[in-house]
Amino acid sequence: MTEFIPPAKPIIGDEEREAVDRVLRSGMIAQGPEVTAFEREFSEHFVDGRPVVAVNSGTAGLHLGLLAAGVGAGDEVIVPSFTFAATGNSVVLTGATPVFADIEPETFTLDPAAVEAAITERTKGIMPVHLYGHPARMHELQAIADAHGLALYEDAAQAHGASLDGLQAGTFGAFAMFSLYPTKNMTSGEGGMIAAADDEIARAARLLRNQGMERQYENEVIGFNARMTDIHAAIGRVQLTKVDAWTATRQANAAFLDANLRGVVVPPVVEGAVHVYHQYTIRVPEDRDGFVKALRDEHNVGSGVYYPIPNHRLPSLAPFAPGLDLPETEKAAREVVSLPVHPSLSQADLERIVTAVNAVAGAGA
Repeated sequence: MTEFIPPAKPIIGDEEREAVDRVLRSGMIAQGPEVTAFEREFSEHFVDGRPVVAVNSGTAGLHLGLLAAGVGAGDEVIVPSFTFAATGNSVVLTGATPVFADIEPETFTLDPAAVEAAITERTKGIMPVHLYGHPARMHELQAIADAHGLALYEDAAQAHGASLDGLQAGTFGAFAMFSLYPTKNMTSGEGGMIAAADDEIARAARLLRNQGMERQYENEVIGFNARMTDIHAAIGRVQLTKVDAWTATRQANAAFLDANLRGVVVPPVVEGAVHVYHQYTIRVPEDRDGFVKALRDEHNVGSGVYYPIPNHRLPSLAPFAPGLDLPETEKAAREVVSLPVHPSLSQADLERIVTAVNAVAGAGA
């Protein structure tokens, strides 16, 4: 049997190990100079110098970002249901209500028309997800937000380096959150980044991540312990020097699959968008689960289904969406399969993926 091709693979090298050792030798392990440097470097690299606040997870980044932007009890935030549960969870954790809207089929991101229809007098903001690394329809969503006096937030967990018409993902909303989970396009081991539109939101996020204080024992608000350690920041700083090359490889791998796959629907990229392919997500209209099983069992090729259960049908979030009908969301949840495009793949791996997909898709025709 040929070697298994995993759907995702974190890349940790000697430079990351040496960075961790450097921090351990320094004795400064909690939030310190490495975190400060990482925030500055991440800001310059990804969000045009916006103030950035490092936290200990992407979920914490969404939660604290929303709180820092003033979201709370009695508010509603419009979000997609076709995403990881952290998007809706973060809204609930503030005391606000998530309002799930449908997606458009091309980008798997919020449909502006569905967002417009979901607005009520309680709507505080709109939080699209740049799903799989493709930017959401930010210009249309911004126009809707402006017309109704709403805020725009960004779940950019999967969108490091993505852009739309030359504008970087993470620079549209009042805040954006980038995840640094191990399988993202870059990692710090675990962590998240909040990119804020202004210093006021950034300061509020810094207070919230550190027990409500900027200066020790001078607690200004009720806060959390959501700090990033210098160990994680040191890993992230090294990864930041590699992520552009990794992204270029992901894009090249995606282009190879685009050109050679048959019998499946490859991911489109809208005009003006730069897709960073956190996931390369195809559609399999018939028997998706059988397709996934055949890839694994017959060809030793891994894949992922992100996400098989929409948020509005999860037991934890369904009470916020009784009777809700989101047809494009439901269709995507039945059809999507994410194939490997991670930078660890060899040309031989890519050719095996193509052979496997075309064989399984042809068999199911």
